[in-house]
Amino acid sequence: MVFNAIPKGFKTTHEEIGTGKPAVVFVYDPNFTVSNAQTEQMNEARRQIGDTAFFLIARVGSPTGEEFRSRYRANSAEILLFSPSGQLLERDRAVRSAGNIIQWLQSASANTGGDAR
Repeated sequence: MVFNAIPKGFKTTHEEIGTGKPAVVFVYDPNFTVSNAQTEQMNEARRQIGDTAFFLIARVGSPTGEEFRSRYRANSAEILLFSPSGQLLERDRAVRSAGNIIQWLQSASANTGGDAR
């Protein structure tokens, strides 16, 4: 059974990108089973590192999600990493483990250059 609801605890707007903390944005597609697994890993990473980074969702089919996908040419079930200044540093396919997400965010905190767009 597929649910159309966004997992709790994730913002679906993206204005926080580039506001001084690294950000992970997951392109959430309710039709892909990996979407729930990825949000579980993101929740675990957030539980471990607290509010030192933003964990955001771009929901496929929503106006803000589609705008994000268009701007960054992001596909369903992709996870994107942004530097504290808002530069797109990396992108990958889901599922990344909580540990990998934390390492990714730590590298983003140290990185002010690069652009994977």
